[in-house]
Amino acid sequence: MVQKYQSPVRVYKQPFELVMAAYERRFPTCPLIPMFVGSDVLSEDQSEDGCMHNVERRCKLDVDAPRLLKRIAGVDYVYFNQKNSLNRLQRTLHIESHNETFSNRVIISEECCYSVHPENEEWTCFEQSASLDIKSFFGFESTVEKIAMKQYASSIKKGKEIIEYYLNQLEEDGISHVPRWSPDPASPVRPLTPVLRLPELPVTPAISITAPAESASTPPPDSLALVCKEGTSPPGSLNEPIVGTPDADKLDADYIKRYLGDLTPLQESCLIRLRGWLQETHKGKIPKDEHILRFLRARDFNMEKAREILCQSLTWRKQHQVDYLLETWSCPQVLHDYYTGGWHHHDKDGRPLYILRLGQMDTKGLVRALGEESLLRHVLSINEEGLRRCEENTKVFGRPISCWTCLVDLEGLNMRHLWRPGVKALLRIIEVVEANYPETLGRLLILRAPRVFPVLWTLVSPFIDENTRKKFLIYAGNDYQGPGGLVDYIDKEIIPDFLGGECMCEVPEGGLVPKSLYRTPEELETEDIRLWTETIYQSASVFKGAPHELLVEIIDASSVITWDFDVCKGDVVFNIYHSKRAPQQPRKDQQAGHGITSPGGNNVQLIDKSWMLGQDYSMVESPLTCKEGESVQGSHVTRWPGFYILQWRFHSMPACAATNLPRMDDVLASLQVSSYKCKVMYYTEVLGSEDFRGSMTSLESSHSGFSQLSAATTSSSQSQSSSMISR
Repeated sequence: MVQKYQSPVRVYKQPFELVMAAYERRFPTCPLIPMFVGSDVLSEDQSEDGCMHNVERRCKLDVDAPRLLKRIAGVDYVYFNQKNSLNRLQRTLHIESHNETFSNRVIISEECCYSVHPENEEWTCFEQSASLDIKSFFGFESTVEKIAMKQYASSIKKGKEIIEYYLNQLEEDGISHVPRWSPDPASPVRPLTPVLRLPELPVTPAISITAPAESASTPPPDSLALVCKEGTSPPGSLNEPIVGTPDADKLDADYIKRYLGDLTPLQESCLIRLRGWLQETHKGKIPKDEHILRFLRARDFNMEKAREILCQSLTWRKQHQVDYLLETWSCPQVLHDYYTGGWHHHDKDGRPLYILRLGQMDTKGLVRALGEESLLRHVLSINEEGLRRCEENTKVFGRPISCWTCLVDLEGLNMRHLWRPGVKALLRIIEVVEANYPETLGRLLILRAPRVFPVLWTLVSPFIDENTRKKFLIYAGNDYQGPGGLVDYIDKEIIPDFLGGECMCEVPEGGLVPKSLYRTPEELETEDIRLWTETIYQSASVFKGAPHELLVEIIDASSVITWDFDVCKGDVVFNIYHSKRAPQQPRKDQQAGHGITSPGGNNVQLIDKSWMLGQDYSMVESPLTCKEGESVQGSHVTRWPGFYILQWRFHSMPACAATNLPRMDDVLASLQVSSYKCKVMYYTEVLGSEDFRGSMTSLESSHSGFSQLSAATTSSSQSQSSSMISR
């Protein structure tokens, strides 16, 4: 599937000619982008008066990929072709770029433009569109995806700095003005040709480099080229680097109108602030503006409430790899045959239309045949597909479409649908969807509601958000066929045949699931566990006095220990220790001084209470204090072989400095230990030093602060500087 990206307009508050002068200074080499090892000018032409200047280049990129993958692919470098067209009279620079390497497997193209701001001729605008189509990559599609994302994450911040860096150089050299081109030969402008003809030009595949965002997120199928361009983000993923002008105090009006819809100045400010906070604190998992807006709208633009539920949702998506659900979820045949739901065109507002014939569905049979978790995963895949269709319709209709319409036909609903396990599964699904897909339902049309419906509604309505309940339209009997019915919301031509329309609907008719497909509770439980443990992340509980510790044995010195963890609940302190002695077997420890067994079944302690710091074991990294909601990634190059222990311990507030006595909170904590619980979700890997830079799972050392205003964030980021040597 072709994935497309369209940036909003970025504004430089400098004249076009000055921006072009800064742009020229990146040639022939640019120390800020060492990944690019050079380029050759394939062709160049310039008009006699110097107004038009065209250059075509072949750019050479040294992709930071594992040697094994390069050997399999048969390349050491990746090449791109780009064409620049400069018009000095109209004050525009157009850039076209496409990949040459692997062009039969991956198709990447981009168009960029520098131009004069329409309302201020002393400012310069930049806009960009890109597309990516991955067909195949030797069976390493997922690997290449992760490599591309890693490189994007490490280079995107550089993009923002480059134009500003050379603009500052111009200012230091005393150049604050460059005259405009004039056709009068008496006042010619120095041509750009001598600079552009230099042979070694480590430029990006698309000449424009200033990135509109500085964070990375869930990766696209492949973005070997997209990692290098101005504003390029992995398209098609929820966790896509956001676009816009983060340094400005407002978003571009055309961008808002085209992609976001009507926003008041206050709402626009909330979006920019929350997006900026995410850029600072959640590197690697920044959702699109449209998705951030859903959470803001769900909490009536209350920043704190929206931030809380959004962070929880991002952690949930990461833990269960929801970004990959559409590619990894294989719908069981029983769902194909008996799940009475499917997508069907769109409503009059352009929203994707989903039809669910709930009255014809054998909910008991589906739960008995599949289990609660399989049904939940299927519903999540429907929601992910809905988000994708909203993006597509936004492009088709040329206006923002952020939600879909759901039509629920209740004909056939009876007491068998109120089977208790089935209702329990429904409530669980509603709970998960409400928490992670807010404001995605634009309208819910409930048709042919029978007498038993009020009973079902009484059960489920308390679990549905009030804003969502306002979108429900309920019709009894054939009321939907009259004024104010379906024809007000859906074009007559696409009303399904089973509702009296003429359009054939491919939604399955359902029926009873054969009992031969039922599975035992034991089989379902095993399957449920497998479904929701398909993640590389592990979770652990941390208690006051009972840290969680992970043992890593290192055979070869200079190995690299990498980590990636989220603090889901509470505040923790992260430490790394080294010991030549092997710790005892993992054991569940008792919480110090209380004789209370740790309630966390996954809580493991390795450091013996008799061990002395500095004698039996030593600290190899400065302690890192991590707040609730933070995402932390980093690495450590080991100096000695032996045993390394990664430790997460409960973060206690310091005692009162004035009295040196324990605070009341600490006294209460000692009495109520079980209530002081933190939870972390982590993933670690040990890499050889020679493979570290090229590994798809190598982690960029970074630390996310829960509050970008807190001093703790800055100190925490500095405390991890020793991890940076792994780069």
